[in-house]
Amino acid sequence: MFLARTLSKMSSPNPLLRLEQRASEADQIIEYLKQQVQLLKEKAIVQASVREEKKLMVENAKLKNDIEELKKQLLEKEKKRGVVVAVAMPSSDNSVECISKPSPPKPSEPAASAFPAVAIQSPPPRDEGEQNKSEKKGGEKAEKNQAAPIQEEATVDVSRLDLRVGRIITAEKHPDADSLYVEQVDVGEASPRTVVSGLVKHIPLDQMQNRMAVLMCNLKPAKMRGVVSEAMVMCASSPDKVEILDPPSGAAPGDRVTFQGFPGEPDKELNPKKKVWVQIQPDLCTDGQCVATYKGAAFEVAGKGVCKAQSMSNSSIK
Repeated sequence: MFLARTLSKMSSPNPLLRLEQRASEADQIIEYLKQQVQLLKEKAIVQASVREEKKLMVENAKLKNDIEELKKQLLEKEKKRGVVVAVAMPSSDNSVECISKPSPPKPSEPAASAFPAVAIQSPPPRDEGEQNKSEKKGGEKAEKNQAAPIQEEATVDVSRLDLRVGRIITAEKHPDADSLYVEQVDVGEASPRTVVSGLVKHIPLDQMQNRMAVLMCNLKPAKMRGVVSEAMVMCASSPDKVEILDPPSGAAPGDRVTFQGFPGEPDKELNPKKKVWVQIQPDLCTDGQCVATYKGAAFEVAGKGVCKAQSMSNSSIK
């Protein structure tokens, strides 16, 4: 209103208006515009500070997650080291037999766990050393041959996948990829996981906020356009449509998704070279009632119900 009144006065046809008065009014307009520009600058600074704060919070959560993972790895390595030492200790009355006739390992022990004991034995006579060396190589080769079938016989089915209920806390577009979202997802751990999903063309951004989903949590983390993705959102999928699978009502972040008839435990991390996911994925689909299934067994959260797509029946799940 101030600007309109001032401009109206300046455009007045009154011939007696002095040039000094016009100059004064022009100065007032300039001062008003300067104030508006300053307000806009301050607003932009506040918005930038909020974005930076949010970015720092996400990075802090990621660092906490990395620290927890490193702690777990350290504990596991220490535990394994303790097991090897216990197995390697020779008996006091049969040390030579431990060298020349290593007993086969138990299924839970590493194949070569019996052999570190050689390092603490007294050196054998020269003529016996060659014999012990030969027997050691033969025993090691036999144990490797015994251990190999155990690894190869691991059943490849959906129980190898670590499928959990998760809650997408926030989602935003990837800074360097128009088709990708970057999400922070609570899967029942100490801090949220960062997940990158190619859902921009299928799911509006507002529908990605604070929603429940099913996630595969034991894929090997992979960098996608500079952002490391630590899980995968499971979706019913067709060439022209994608729907995020919905967990049953009452499911909570971290609840495991299981399958009747497939009671195995999930791998800690899927080995890409074994192609476990590639072998399992073709048998994942929704049935006629949109229920997510594997070979006819429903994606189920114990005591709470089954996971479903919203409208996509008889569709592949990826």
